[in-house]
Parts: sequence; C-alpha cells; structure tokens
Amino acid sequence: MGVLENKARARVFYRYLSKVYDTVNPFIWNEEMRDRALEWLDLDPDDRVLDVGCGTGFATEGLLQHTDDVWGLDQSAHQLRRAYGKFGKRGDVRFHRGDAERLPFADDSFDAYWSSGSIEYWPNPVDALKEARRVTEPGRPVLVVGPDYPDSTLMQRLADAIMLFYDETEADRMFAEAGFEEFEHHIQQRAPGTPRAITTVAYVPENEDDAGGEETAEAETVEVA
Repeated sequence: MGVLENKARARVFYRYLSKVYDTVNPFIWNEEMRDRALEWLDLDPDDRVLDVGCGTGFATEGLLQHTDDVWGLDQSAHQLRRAYGKFGKRGDVRFHRGDAERLPFADDSFDAYWSSGSIEYWPNPVDALKEARRVTEPGRPVLVVGPDYPDSTLMQRLADAIMLFYDETEADRMFAEAGFEEFEHHIQQRAPGTPRAITTVAYVPENEDDAGGEETAEAETVEVA
C-alpha cells in the first residue's frame, strides 16, 4: 500500500496541495481529457450526478455543463473550501464532506456517479466501488478515473510506494469484484510522455436486489428526494 493510501496522510497532503491544485492539475488531467470522459458518461440534462473526490471542483465544472443537479463529496475540508469559493457553500452544487468507502447516501440516489483523481487514495478501492454501485440507479453509469500503471520498472516502484496505480487487468479485477458485469477502459494522456489516466465506464447491473443488504455509511444517510 502506498504512503498516501491512508486517509489521514491523504488529508494532510491535500491540506497543502489544495493551495496549488488548480495550477498543477491541468498538466496531468486537463479540460480536453475531462470533456472526453464526460462524453462517455453520456448524461441527460435532468440526471442527478454524484462527484466523489470532487476536490476543488474541476470535474464539477464540467458536469454542470451537462446537468444542473450535481452533488459533490470529498474528505478534505481544505479542498472543499476551494470548491465553496467557486460554487458557494450552499449554492447550486450540494457539497458533503465524506468517505468514498462509506457514502452517506441512500441506495439508488443518483443517475450517474463520477470520480476522477480519487481512487488512487482509497485504501479499499473495491469497497468504494461497491458503494458507487449501491448509490447509483441500476442500468446507469459509474465513471472512475485513476492513474494508469507506468511502463518502466523504476517508475512502477516509485508509483507503488506513493499511491494506487493500476492497469486494465487490475481494473477488471476491481470492478468485477465490486459486482459490475459491464465495463470498458479508456487510456487518456495529455501529451506523449506525460502521465496516463485510465478511465473506466461501468454500468450498474439491472438486477440489484442484493444491493440494499450492503453496509452503508455510519454517518446519517441522506435520502435524496
């Protein structure tokens, strides 16, 4: 497990990264890559979408171009403060501080789920993917963006020491173990030689009778009307 696959360490990390996040992020995950992923998510104008690991709201801005009903969740208070500065604390986006592995929302609350740049910090990514499946309507999409595994041995060792990097084979395992049956992976890259992202679009199985039996968040569950 990488040093940042620890929630307490990740919160400290983002306390400082939040100050420069919007400056650094475009060199790794830019608007063109985000907008391409949004095409794969294929939202309808009235869809309710959950943005998990919303950070300062870079993906949130893109989601709002497709629907007005966006909910954001992040574990970092510092990242959320940056997002509040863009959208307001009680504006059009409904923000929650919470844990991707224990989402404080009722089953089938959302028409779509989005998470970019967050899975690499999840200590138990399969648990978080199960939660994504639980809160998303059957038949609807779950999109997750994470860092693709490097090619060189040296970079692989460095990556493994920091956070979760994974390839398509590992993505297959995680999504299948989380209960997804239909999913596809896309490799995205800003430019040759820059870090690659692996973007997975999965669909919640239509038969989700067992989803209600899974453990939900200890925090008060939000019934989304």
